[in-house]
Amino acid sequence: MFPTPELVKNYIAAGLACSHVEVEGDGQHFKAVIVSDAFAGKRLIQRHQIVYAALGDRMREEIHALSMKTLTPEEFANNG
Repeated sequence: MFPTPELVKNYIAAGLACSHVEVEGDGQHFKAVIVSDAFAGKRLIQRHQIVYAALGDRMREEIHALSMKTLTPEEFANNG
C-alpha cells in the first residue's frame, strides 16, 4: 500500500517541529512545503537532510520521491 500525502505530512510533523507542512502526491511521488525554525542558518542540503532524518527508513521503504521546499517561518512569511 502506498502512503497518502496526509500520512507523509504526519511522518514529517512527528519527526520535526514544524509550524507549517503541506504535502501533495500520488502515493509514490510527493511535493512538500515544510516550515520550521530548525532550518534557520542552514544551507539547502542541510535542510533536506533534516527532513530525511525525520522520515528515517520511510524514505527508502515507502516514499520513492520527495521534492521539498524548506523554509524558516520568516522566509515563509516573506514568500507567502
